[in-house]
Amino acid sequence: MMNTTTELDSRLLACASFVRAGAVAADIGSDHAYLPIYLVKHGICPRAVASDINEGPVKRAKINVAVSGLSDKIDLLLADGLDKASALSPDDIIIAGMGGELIRDIIDASEYVRDPRIRLILQPMTMPEVLRAYLAENGFNIIDEKVCTAADKCYQIICAEYDGVVREYSRFELLLGHINIGRIRSGKANGDELELLRRTRIAAGRRIEGMSRAANPDTAAIEADRQLSDLCEKLMKI
Repeated sequence: MMNTTTELDSRLLACASFVRAGAVAADIGSDHAYLPIYLVKHGICPRAVASDINEGPVKRAKINVAVSGLSDKIDLLLADGLDKASALSPDDIIIAGMGGELIRDIIDASEYVRDPRIRLILQPMTMPEVLRAYLAENGFNIIDEKVCTAADKCYQIICAEYDGVVREYSRFELLLGHINIGRIRSGKANGDELELLRRTRIAAGRRIEGMSRAANPDTAAIEADRQLSDLCEKLMKI
């Protein structure tokens, strides 16, 4: 079992790195409340909220919070999405470990997040392109991004704030993130960002191979993936 007083895995550490000092943080879908415990224990947040839709995780979180001696600083909520959490006025909202479509739906259901003072820290397990497209189309500015690799998986963390400006990203930018791509192009990418690029190219190649075998291949989709693969290959040579 993880030592909740001192440790986080690299995925949650990457999320924690975007939390502002002095902010009240809300971790939606918190499960064991590891992240809120870490943020309060390390003095990053004066208090935090751990929320989950299921009773079991909330009970586990309550035990971990009590063992850490933080029951007076971490509020535990049994709630769906951002229901109830917004009433506690969090500054930074973390939604991690869910599919990009579910994260999109949680954000879309809340008016509270449409406030420039609120920061969203999002870690989609799948469909990051769907989440980025939603943010771009609905006035959320992606101000920073990170990639981390753990247990042979690449995780993308997206940091966004509402400013009401509608943006448009290419498919390449939706998949990898324009900030991550910018670091790669500038030669400032780390190994995790380059690994995401490599895996994106491999995935595109597999899709091309699979679609090419079809009786009636989707030539437009094949060409789109070929362009994606070519972009990845060019960036890998930088």
